[in-house]
Amino acid sequence: MTERSGGNSAQGILAGIRVLDFGRYIAGPYCAALLGDMGAEVIRIERREGSEDRFVQPIVPDAGPGAGGEGAMFLQMNRNKKGLTLDPMTEAGRGIVRRLVATADVVVANLPPSTLKAMGLDYESLSAAKPDIILTTVSAFGHGGPYSERTGFDGVAQSMVGAAYLTGYPEEPVKSYAPWVDFGTASLSAFGTMAALMERQKSGKGQIVEGALLSTALAYFNFHLIEQQLRHTDRVAIGNRSPYAGPADIVRTKDGWILVQAIGAPLFKRWARLMGEDHWLTDPRFKDDLARGDNGAVLSERTSRWAETRTTEEALAELEKARIPAGPVYSPQQALDDRHIREMGYLKPLDFPGLPGPAPIMETPLRLSRTPATIRERAPVLGEHTDAILGELGYSPAEIASFRAEGIV
Repeated sequence: MTERSGGNSAQGILAGIRVLDFGRYIAGPYCAALLGDMGAEVIRIERREGSEDRFVQPIVPDAGPGAGGEGAMFLQMNRNKKGLTLDPMTEAGRGIVRRLVATADVVVANLPPSTLKAMGLDYESLSAAKPDIILTTVSAFGHGGPYSERTGFDGVAQSMVGAAYLTGYPEEPVKSYAPWVDFGTASLSAFGTMAALMERQKSGKGQIVEGALLSTALAYFNFHLIEQQLRHTDRVAIGNRSPYAGPADIVRTKDGWILVQAIGAPLFKRWARLMGEDHWLTDPRFKDDLARGDNGAVLSERTSRWAETRTTEEALAELEKARIPAGPVYSPQQALDDRHIREMGYLKPLDFPGLPGPAPIMETPLRLSRTPATIRERAPVLGEHTDAILGELGYSPAEIASFRAEGIV
């Protein structure tokens, strides 16, 4: 692994590793962010005017870069990164890319193959500048098939694997509000990148790590497809109920909503006794998980009648005493206010210029006891580290000024 004095001073598992992040939105940037949390030095490269993902869900609408106009997604995806502006479609820009790549260990780019080549980020070009470079690519559909050049977002992948079809109700498919395909692809890509770095220690060689939204969605939804292929169940959406077990549903309480989820005979026994329905333990409608899923409407109705006479707090207390998995259905504000979330310290407050207060940035969602990941720095203001990075690469102040005058940085 390449050690450099200009790298990240914080010691972490990936200290001494330099990552160039050409990613946009979530799948590429969050992959790079996770590597940065683990100690890598990450440089985010974006357009001079700011990339489109910088301003999604702006905190201060109509404010410019560095004045609070940055979006919530950008603040999360780009912690622990330095910021460099660059136009890699110019000859001088490609020269800067080549010089940057020669100092790097990993390049992250969620772009179609033709765009990678045009920017000089295809593996052939990268390895010419740095033979042991690792290229982590993230695309919508993967490389090699008829959809390879298509663009796509998280919701497209959710829709194409059957997930949106089985979410919601038969008359209206619904995609998840949470972009689980993007985050899953980013996490798997970071996993693959770290595996490639481990392998490089043995062989001295780089390689391509390829993630794709469609492949992630297929992996996460795979067991439903296995059932369809082998049993031809042709399931349809049934709201919040589970077709595989029961009771499993969201039900209303006197002052809110809760999710109750019982899977397996032991949990069903405890639920039946809590409801005062012990005779259902010998009812053939509820003989196993599949039967309970098939008759889930009955179980949901009984749970609803029980819950509507209790407050959320009372219902959850009784369910917990019976050791039945359950939880409140929170609004975003209620999630922010939850005592357990606060006391666990999951959300790290980070200041950013122009914001009305610190942004609560979720930490790396796993904890290592001896070498923990850390969030050390806020996301960069547009081009915040451009001069310092170019200077480190050997460009003089006059050359940097020329780049600016020509619109290259």
